[in-house]
Amino acid sequence: MKKFGFSRRGPDLVTQELVTVLSKKTSFEFKALFTIVHQNLIARKAASGGEDMLRLRAYEKLQYLVNGGMVKKTGKKYRGLLAALNAFTAEAEKQAAQAEAAALAR
Repeated sequence: MKKFGFSRRGPDLVTQELVTVLSKKTSFEFKALFTIVHQNLIARKAASGGEDMLRLRAYEKLQYLVNGGMVKKTGKKYRGLLAALNAFTAEAEKQAAQAEAAALAR
């Protein structure tokens, strides 16, 4: 089956920041986690669409990480599972390199 649609997408900066922050050996409540992620995105000049929309996107992506087994949720606290997050980061870097190579081949 063939995929149709727009395939040139930039890196998912929200997920990258979530993974970076959750790679530390600390548990975070969502509010504190979002504050750190938001500040990091502002520093990278990548916080667009308003804070409320960014909060929703960050929460959705955090839930994908929880459901994917990369983040453990205990009560209201989230803690990254280092081995799973490292594997996720390596796979994301691999896909980015493949996308870049494909773009250069065109």
